[in-house]
Amino acid sequence: MTDLGLLINNVETPATGAAVFERHNPISGEVATRAAAATVEDALSAADAAAAAFPGWSRTSPGERRRILWAAGDALEARIDAFIEAMGAETGATAGWAHFNVHLAADMLREAAALTTQITGEIIPSNRPGSTAMAVRQPAGVVLSIAPWNAPVILGVRSLATPLACGNTVVFKSSEICPRTHRLIADALNEAGLPPGVLNVVSNAPEDAPELVAALIGHPAVRRVNFTGSTRVGKVIAETAARNLKPALLELGGKAPTVVLDDADIDAAVDAAAFGAFMNQGQICMSTERIVIDDKIADRFVAALAAKASTLKAGDPRKGNTPLGCLVDPTAAQRIDGLVKDAVAKGAKLSAGGHIDGTIMEATVIDNVTSGMRLYREESFGPLVVVIRVGSIDEAVRVANDTEYGLASAVFGRDVTRAMGVASRIEAGICHINGPTVHDEAQMPFGGVKASGYGRFGGKAGIAEFTELRWITVQDGPIHYPF
Repeated sequence: MTDLGLLINNVETPATGAAVFERHNPISGEVATRAAAATVEDALSAADAAAAAFPGWSRTSPGERRRILWAAGDALEARIDAFIEAMGAETGATAGWAHFNVHLAADMLREAAALTTQITGEIIPSNRPGSTAMAVRQPAGVVLSIAPWNAPVILGVRSLATPLACGNTVVFKSSEICPRTHRLIADALNEAGLPPGVLNVVSNAPEDAPELVAALIGHPAVRRVNFTGSTRVGKVIAETAARNLKPALLELGGKAPTVVLDDADIDAAVDAAAFGAFMNQGQICMSTERIVIDDKIADRFVAALAAKASTLKAGDPRKGNTPLGCLVDPTAAQRIDGLVKDAVAKGAKLSAGGHIDGTIMEATVIDNVTSGMRLYREESFGPLVVVIRVGSIDEAVRVANDTEYGLASAVFGRDVTRAMGVASRIEAGICHINGPTVHDEAQMPFGGVKASGYGRFGGKAGIAEFTELRWITVQDGPIHYPF
């Protein structure tokens, strides 16, 4: 068990009144972390610290920002054992998932380091004689970053790396589920040489989150908000940001389809579907939730996927002897169990798995899912994938788009031109042809449409999100005025 304070101006400090909250291990129930429970006053102090640090950090040279972010990537990877222990204790993640998180997050820091010299503008031809007109990108100010627990290192780093690279300062509101994991990120960045106040970390008790977030969004110095999490909470944050006229980048829920066409390589599609559906127990925003498959090949595909799922055992991640770990908490297990029972009661076929023991759930495949079942529309966020059989490409596209979500998607087919045609019709921010729905790279524009949010993390798209685009002119010569 670890005790954590708030991190304000690079100083660890208790919350007002020494208030704390506890995060419990999802399998044992033991206290995994005890963290400071910030008050609104504490949160505003963190925003004040970030505001005070902004002028200096925003004027720091690109080379210095690059040096610090690159060093932070190394410092992050040096903490890999601590991340494995923290993620296992707080979220039930396997060591493999923790490794993947840390290495991709380190790449994100290095990619952000490379972005420091890519924050460019342009000269725009002016109709006014003697006028030089420029479009210039400048740091926006303080960024409020809110990251979730499910891919805590990847999504935590993503929420702050590009903002820092662009010269912004950050208030990082850590997840109530993994405060220790998120704090390790800040420790790595501060070890790399971030000046005091550039990155501040606020942890809070779950019940205090709405008030704290509203206060932080309303702080005058906060100019950008980014949030990754549920669509339900994302709507609240979007409304609050809109009332304060603050731009928000939102990456929210998903119900990712993999469309399997009649000419697909079935073995390749099965491997991708299993990885996409069951990696990290399906607790990824990009997780493959739906297989939309041509009925002519569905029987062979389902048999192969069920056989694959049966080999993917789930267990206590602390023992390190199973490819799948546990769900984040008993409530998630109960919710998913309800979705499975609803589908089976309405005629779906349980082809593999379905058993839940506490927070440990087997890899599960459910065939013959139809639109009247909750699983057809509701995000499961568990080691569960449904099969929806269709009779044509047009029907496959209709079913793939028959959801409020639009984050990740995939299409499998040997005729790549035809698969590209299907991909172009799918309403999602991301589509992979002959690859899994779970795929992330630091330099790619990552984000969704519809209820999956708006805005893009990654690469130059991230620069556009976290800078102000200004028009500046220089006049050389006389100007004619009408009076």
